[in-house]
Amino acid sequence: MSSIDMIHAAADRLKGHARRTPLLNSPFLDEIAGRRLFVKPECLQHTGSFKFRGAWSAVSALDEDTRMRGILAFSSGNHAQGIAMAATKHGAPSVIIMPSDAPKMKIDNTRALGAEVVLYDRGSESREQIGERLRQERGLTLIKPYDEPQVIAGQGTTGLEIAEQAAEHGVTQGDVLICCGGGGLTSGIALALEEHAPDMRPRPCEPQGFDDVTRSLASGQIEQNPATSGNICDAILTPSPGEITFPIMYERCGPGLTVTEDEALRAMALAFSRLKIVLEPGGAVALAAALFRKDQIEGEAVIAVASGGNVDADIFRTALERFA
Repeated sequence: MSSIDMIHAAADRLKGHARRTPLLNSPFLDEIAGRRLFVKPECLQHTGSFKFRGAWSAVSALDEDTRMRGILAFSSGNHAQGIAMAATKHGAPSVIIMPSDAPKMKIDNTRALGAEVVLYDRGSESREQIGERLRQERGLTLIKPYDEPQVIAGQGTTGLEIAEQAAEHGVTQGDVLICCGGGGLTSGIALALEEHAPDMRPRPCEPQGFDDVTRSLASGQIEQNPATSGNICDAILTPSPGEITFPIMYERCGPGLTVTEDEALRAMALAFSRLKIVLEPGGAVALAAALFRKDQIEGEAVIAVASGGNVDADIFRTALERFA
């Protein structure tokens, strides 16, 4: 299981490799949110999302012989790019299994970062079966996108930064909103905040209709999404929270929040106009919740993690044309 000690160790391995992203603020967004709103722009991280943190943590923790036999991952794009970059920088090969309907930019970027990309059909093929065949054939090591202790530890370094940076702004309590798919980022941040900012409450944020974590926290058991596609927030569409991540979130997180596709698009437009950052829909749901679910948020200040910015031009154009 991941622990605060693993997060600190991951932070040491990430020094000089991951970017320390800032906390951004805009009085215009404060007014909409009804409180001070700080945004942690992980869209500025290497490969355009927080996923680089967990990828580097997991790849760097492997012994040299295992690493050089090759890394296997499956992802709709952000974990893929993180693993590709981390493996390439370590001089190791990587094979990434990606859905054929993933954003083209994410597929192209993953290849450009040095990975071999294997595409599959979400509706008719199993990425797990494809991955198991490749693992056995080539001796690859699978690094899961969220239900992996070293990945969670790497994502938890985001929480270490939030605790320190928030304190610099005089914020020691309030809600921390986190874009949530399988829960790797949310559980990592939750572990870090528990140790370093115990009065700050992590809360997962999801698209409506794909709120497995929100429902799981409410019921006390792992709930499934009926579908894993059909929403523009592709980066955070998962079947269910992880076996490792769910207990961490259940013990440490507040209730989940959900937002609509239009609210995610509007948050993207506002982030661009007011903070000058580019977000993808799945990376904007926490900001959308901070802006448009203010009655469900506690505290005089709120922090929203903008988890990724790998958006196709057409989707970004739609956000700006509708809401800018």
